[in-house]
Parts: sequence; C-alpha cells; structure tokens
Amino acid sequence: MRKTKLMGAASLSACIVAAGLSLGGVASAQTTAQPTTELDALIVTATKRNESVRDVAIPIGVVGGEALQKANANSLADYIVRLPGVTFNDYQPGISEVVVRGISATTYHEQGQTTTGYYLNEVVVVEPGFPIGIPDVDTFDLERVEVLRGPQGTLFGSSTLGGLVNYVAKTANVSKYEASASGLLGVTKNAGEANYAAKAMVNIPIVTDKMALRVVALQRFDAGFLDNPGVKKDGVNDFRTRGVRASVVFDPGNGTKLTFLSAYQDSLLDDQTYLSHDYVRNTPRAEPQETDFWLNSLRLDQDVGFADLTVIGSTNHKTNTTTYSYPYPYVTGATAGTASAYSIGAAEADIDTLEGRLASKEDDRLKWLIGASYMRAKKSSADRIYQPGAAAYINAHPGDFGGYSGAILAPNDAIYGYISDTLNKDFGIFGEVSYKFTPQWEITVGGRYYDTKNTAEITNAAGSLGAGSFSPKASSFGTGQKEDGFTPKVTLAYRPQKGVMAYATYSRGFRVGGPNPNAAILAGIPTSYGSDTVDNYEAGLKTTLLENRLSLDISVFHLKWKDIQARLFTAAPYFYSYVTNAGAAKVDGVEFAGQFKVSQHITFSNSTTYQEAKLTTLLPDSFAVGGGYAAGTTLPGSSKWSTSNTLSFEFPEVKLAPTFEIAHRYLGKAPVAFGNPNTRGNFNIFDLRASIAPTDKVRVLGFVNNFTNEYGILNAPFTDQAAPAYSIVRPRTAGVRVDVTF
Repeated sequence: MRKTKLMGAASLSACIVAAGLSLGGVASAQTTAQPTTELDALIVTATKRNESVRDVAIPIGVVGGEALQKANANSLADYIVRLPGVTFNDYQPGISEVVVRGISATTYHEQGQTTTGYYLNEVVVVEPGFPIGIPDVDTFDLERVEVLRGPQGTLFGSSTLGGLVNYVAKTANVSKYEASASGLLGVTKNAGEANYAAKAMVNIPIVTDKMALRVVALQRFDAGFLDNPGVKKDGVNDFRTRGVRASVVFDPGNGTKLTFLSAYQDSLLDDQTYLSHDYVRNTPRAEPQETDFWLNSLRLDQDVGFADLTVIGSTNHKTNTTTYSYPYPYVTGATAGTASAYSIGAAEADIDTLEGRLASKEDDRLKWLIGASYMRAKKSSADRIYQPGAAAYINAHPGDFGGYSGAILAPNDAIYGYISDTLNKDFGIFGEVSYKFTPQWEITVGGRYYDTKNTAEITNAAGSLGAGSFSPKASSFGTGQKEDGFTPKVTLAYRPQKGVMAYATYSRGFRVGGPNPNAAILAGIPTSYGSDTVDNYEAGLKTTLLENRLSLDISVFHLKWKDIQARLFTAAPYFYSYVTNAGAAKVDGVEFAGQFKVSQHITFSNSTTYQEAKLTTLLPDSFAVGGGYAAGTTLPGSSKWSTSNTLSFEFPEVKLAPTFEIAHRYLGKAPVAFGNPNTRGNFNIFDLRASIAPTDKVRVLGFVNNFTNEYGILNAPFTDQAAPAYSIVRPRTAGVRVDVTF
C-alpha cells in the first residue's frame, strides 16, 4: 500500500490562518466552497425563517448553486468535505454518511439513527433506526446546500447530534420562462469506460405570476476503476445515478403560496467499492447495490396577519437491495467461486411527516416561532445468506446437523436469514423566542418537547451456519421503546456594528433507540439499545471587512456525548454487528473559515478545523481484546487536522471571460474503528479547473480532479476480518463540461 506524504499541509494551513489574521485580525462567514462577493444576499432557512447568513447566530456553511456549478460538484463527496468541521464516511454510494464535528462511532454505516440529519427543502429524508439509504441529491438545479454544525435538536428533532444537511432545490418560478442543460464527458485513471452526465431543466409559467411548473431530469455515469479477478472483470464498480424533480408553485396572491415538490432519484452500483490492495478487489461474485427514493411534499405559506404560517406535509418511499459475498466456509466449506456464500438484502421504508409552524413578522426587538411536528416511519428489511449446495451437503452429512434435513436447515440453500419490521413515531412541539434588549445585544431561548415510540418484530429463520451450529425452528422476538424529553437551546449574540457578530450558544441533540436483529442468534448481543445525547457549548465570531472583500468565521466548541450508540462487532467467524449504549466522549475543537478577495480577479478561501474527539469513559465491548476501549481512545474517523484551500482567478472583462481555479484539501490521520490499528486520511488532494464562455449563454469547463492521483484511504473498518474492506479516493479524473442556459 502506498504511503501518503503530508506535503506540509499542516504548516500550509497555519500560514493561511496567519495570513488571514495579518490582513486585519478579521472576520466573516465562509459561506460557500467557492468565492462570493454578495455575502449579505445569501439567504438561508437554518432557523426555519428566511434570513441572511450573516445574521444567523449559529455556525453554518452554505454552498450556493453557482458555487456548486463552478466546482463541478455532483455529489456530496465533491463539496461537503471542503466545509469546516465536516468529514465524509465515503464508503458505498447511497449509504455514505456526513459526519459533523467528529460525532461518529464508525467510519462505516451507522446501524442506529444517523448522527447527522438530512433534509430536502426542510423535509427529513432519513428514517430513524438503521437507514436503508441516505439520499445523495444531485446538485443540478439546487439553490444551495446548508450545513449546520452542532446539535440542532430544538428546531429539527432527532438525528442531529453533530448537525444537519439541508438540500434546497429550486422550485418553480411563476414570473418567467427558464431552461438550462449540462453535459459532461470525462475519463478516470484505471477505468475502462468514459464518465458522462446529461442534465436538463425547464421552467414554464402556466399562468404568469400565478402558477408555474419546473422539471429537472438527469443521468450521471461514473466509470468503475477497480478490477475484480474473482469475477474476471476490470472496472467493476460502475455507478449510475438518474433522477427527476418536478415542482408546481401556485401563488394566487393575498399572502398565499402553495408549493408541490416531487423528487425521484435512484442509483445503481455494479460492484462494491471496497478493495484489498491498489485498485483490486477480489470477491467470488459481483456485489451490486441499488437504492432509490421518491419524495413528495406539499407546502403552504400563508400570511395570517400577525404572523406567517407554514405547513409542510410529505411522503417518502425508499428502497435498497444489496448483495454481498462471504469468504467464510459455513456449511459446505467452499470459500471461492460460485459455490461460496453470499447474501441478498432487500429493504424498504415509508416516511410520512407533517409540520406546522407560526413565525412572527420582522420586528426590531422581538421575534418568535412556534410549531409542532409528527413523523411516522415504517420499515421492513429481509436479509438471507445463501450457499449453493448447502441443502445437499446437509442431507449427505446428517450427523453433523442433528439429523435435520437440508430442506429444514437450508431451504433453497438459504442458511441464515431474518426479517425485521419496525415502526417509529415521533411527535414534537418546538419554539424559539429572540429579544433584543439593546440594539447590539440579542438573546434567543428555545426548546423542543419530544415524544417518541418505536416497536420492532424480528424473525430469524431456521438455518445453519456450519456443523454443530444450527436452528431447526424459526425464532422471533419483539421490542418496544417509549421516551419523551426536552432539548433546550440558548444563544446570546452581540452585534456592535454592521458586519460584526459574536455569539455564545448552548444546544442539545439526541437520537432515538432501536432493535438489534442479530440478538436472537448469538448470546451476548442486547435485544435493543436506547437514545444518546450531545450537549454543545460554543462561542463564535462572524465578521466582514473591506466592503465584504475580507471575511472570517471562527468558532470554538466543546461537545459532551453521553450513552453512545456504538456499532460493534462480534468475534470471528461471524462478525455480527450490533449496537449498544456504552461510554461517553468529548469533542473539543476550533473551526476557521476565511475568504479574501485579493483583487478584482483573485480570490482566496480557506477552511481549517482542529479537533480532539476522545472517549471520556471506558466503552465496554465483550467481544474485544481487553473487554473494551479505554478513556482517551480517539473516536473513529476523527482527524485532528483538516483543511481546504481554493485560489480562484476570474477575468469577466476579457474575451471569453476565462477562469482558473486551484483547489486543495488535506485530511489528517484518524483510526477507522475502535480497536482497529488501521487508519484513514493523511492525504492531500489537488483539483484544477478552467473555464471559458464562448457566449453569454454557454460556459465550457475543463477539470482535473485528484491531479496528483493520490491514493487516499477513506476508511478501512473491517480489514482485520477475513474480507478486504477499505475504500479510496477516486483516482485522477479529467473531463469537459458544457453548461447552457436558454
């Protein structure tokens, strides 16, 4: 395995910060991954109001639609890691997770509810419990992506321990006709096929200034770059994404606006992206994975005189089908080829939500918001392990299997399986009140009362995983949990002058508990686990100088994580996963983001994070050497240092309006899992981009991502097991994209 050089990234970040401070001791929010000259014009909905990002007294990163386009960003991995305080557990498409401020107990996939919340136009898109899919919404025709750092339990409820991601898709414009298209063609090193993308949007006013329709369609193909000699194929991990978004807006006047949004997106991965060495994975069979979601929401915005009423209802249907191969001998002893074991998992979830809230009109002194929300999430998943020839083998060796037949212990060669049916209900009442007791000082107090319930029925089929290890009868168990509580928030903001704001805040986030499906088949696994919480103590500064040419956003935070929902694994040979509440942790850190418009043509931006995320008490693990993980152990995936830098050159007055951009990011070393000696990170990535505009309606962008072809390890949580399992940064990828507006 190649070793990555630091290349002085830590000292580079230090120089950048020092340079920023020497330019005025200064301050402002780094609101986009790319430069913007109109910071005050960027509106966000982080507080469930439309507010300037400069006025929001919380740490927030916002990547605008124009910035996404300039960066050639298509998915989360292309832009989310450039924001301060954010890393990305980029494991498999469709189940990769954003991690904010190090709040994660794995670099794989949380078995419990995610520690980061995910929303599309303020509608939650990830269900409680084990998420069967995490939508990675394509960036085409997005207004912006907001990333709130720190717990957001007051306004957004559960699953926001570290923060949240809110995709904001553009909705229909009732005033004018709009249309745009984008096409991409490229190549990735080691890939045998070309990458491509085709995307288009049309906006049609049906009744001018009253009603309009907006439709987006897209398809993207990322060619595979891994070879799998086990299936005798190169470039096996081809990945295809396609989707349709449609919105209808009805604006009859008198303060009434109705917005319908329908979003469908599916993805297909031909073979998994984990590998054993270099660009090689070796599995007996291909391991495809397909995920999709279809979200429909209806939103009413109504002026009721003394306040603004917002009501949002939604339904969301998600599915996931995944195949894995297993190198374990199980029943027949076969570990290679088509006779080896494999699993097929199929899951689906339906999420229904309803939220209503009232927000006060703009006022110089007092503003308030109060609302209620309800969510019902129903999920079903079925997992079966198959081994070809298992039934015949059991019939031929009855003495090893208690005299039971293959038809009982391996029907249709299925040697293990479970069905899990869960139902979650979540009711909340939330509110905030802000009061300016002087023109400079403002205090905000808020909270949420929550009442959650979840039930689960787990059925384990009859089966056998080997001689002497069998169950001739199906077994079932049920779990049920109820919990209510209160998540508070208090913020004090000080604005001594325009463009300068200091704040201090306390907030809390929580996650709901759930079942452990493997509890019925192995002793020592708890049947369920409970909730966990994070308390956040933070101070920050946002400011702009030099007529918005210079900006800075800095925050210092201390997080306390209690009753951690830790995803652990049993010992060999099965490595069953389960969740238990155990231990506590703290995260201390500093986040910096700055942007300086050096001249009319040159802009430099930087974001840098330093954090220490460690256990503060023993995290017990009965299957681990030593019985657990001691206080002082670093949380999985939590790098001390990460930084992102972008240097942009723009010449709008020159013929063809050329631009050139150099982007760099560094991710520090971090452990991949509790008790695992492997690490991820310690790599630098450089991207190059250049564009021209032949006309005012056409822009052509050329790009080279991962210019130095860095072999950066993203995670490796299972490399101490028999199966290879780590992921890497996509190799050097170059291409051309053409954007057209009509």
